[in-house]
Amino acid sequence: MKKFITAMLAVAFVGLTSAQVKTPQASTAAELEQVVGMTKVEVEYSRPSKNDREVFGNLVPFGKIWRTGANKNTTIEFNDDVVINGQALKAGKYAIYTKPEKDSWEIFFYTDTENWGAPQKWDDSKVALTTRNKVQILPYTVESFTIGFEDLKFDSGLLAFSWDNVKVVYKVEVPTDKKVMSSIEETMKGKPTAQDYMAAANYFYTAGKDIQQAKKWMDEGMKLNEKPAYYQIYQQALIYKKAGDKAGSLNLAKKALDAAKAANNSDYVKLANDLVEGLSK
Repeated sequence: MKKFITAMLAVAFVGLTSAQVKTPQASTAAELEQVVGMTKVEVEYSRPSKNDREVFGNLVPFGKIWRTGANKNTTIEFNDDVVINGQALKAGKYAIYTKPEKDSWEIFFYTDTENWGAPQKWDDSKVALTTRNKVQILPYTVESFTIGFEDLKFDSGLLAFSWDNVKVVYKVEVPTDKKVMSSIEETMKGKPTAQDYMAAANYFYTAGKDIQQAKKWMDEGMKLNEKPAYYQIYQQALIYKKAGDKAGSLNLAKKALDAAKAANNSDYVKLANDLVEGLSK
């Protein structure tokens, strides 16, 4: 009996010693996937917390290369060639390093992405791009280090780094126009559908391109559209207005208003009514 108890205790002891205590990470891992225009951007990083500490100039020293997060180096990947602060950067995956100063941060896009923190030996030949922007002092505190995109447009966005009361942003421009124009040119060589014509017209309207061409394409699309929706008629009215055809725009705006009322869509009722009133003055 004693031998049996001793054996059971030994098994229990082995079980206890092989167990692993699991706790949350101090700096949690994060992934960001953002489409800017038609370009996919992916960011992987870890998010340290302030925890009542003085961050910049203390926890993160001024004038030294920082991993821009915690743990393994932060990475960013672009599936298209992009432009950062006016400088060209090839599609691909890069480690992001920064050198914070009190008034500005220098950012480095580094081709070696497999480092735990900053590289033991910095290699300038691996810096694909570097640029600098001013620090913005926030009127509030960001507890956890955050990377995100702001002010998204069809051809650009702001890559933002925020922590404590500091934010720094860098403009990222993407080749939306090149991709869309290539798509339009190729599609127009074949047999464009109503949606193709309207999509091309709306892009020209939004991007500030040839508005008369946009008007022609919208007309073609609407001719092929058996049952145009109120929002499509409203968009056509906007294109006519921008093209300088006030009378045509007013006529379309009234049709859009009637169609929106029939569809019981209060948002477009207001939009169309406002357009009618503006054009009637």
